[in-house]
Amino acid sequence: MTSAPTPPQDPGPFLTVHAAVVLVAAFLIGSTVGGLTYLTGTPAPGAILAGLLSAGASIPALRHLIR
Repeated sequence: MTSAPTPPQDPGPFLTVHAAVVLVAAFLIGSTVGGLTYLTGTPAPGAILAGLLSAGASIPALRHLIR
């Protein structure tokens, strides 16, 4: 007979709390910038691009600011 397989070890969380907070804050910053850009009369694709760029640019700064 074969022995019973050992249960897998807990791999840990998918995202740490720090990473989740940074990503949520970046999403809020990107949404705000994109929404304000759209309200200035910029076409929707341009506003979406501005929001994505600002969210991406804020991640390194937020990573160091939020500890």
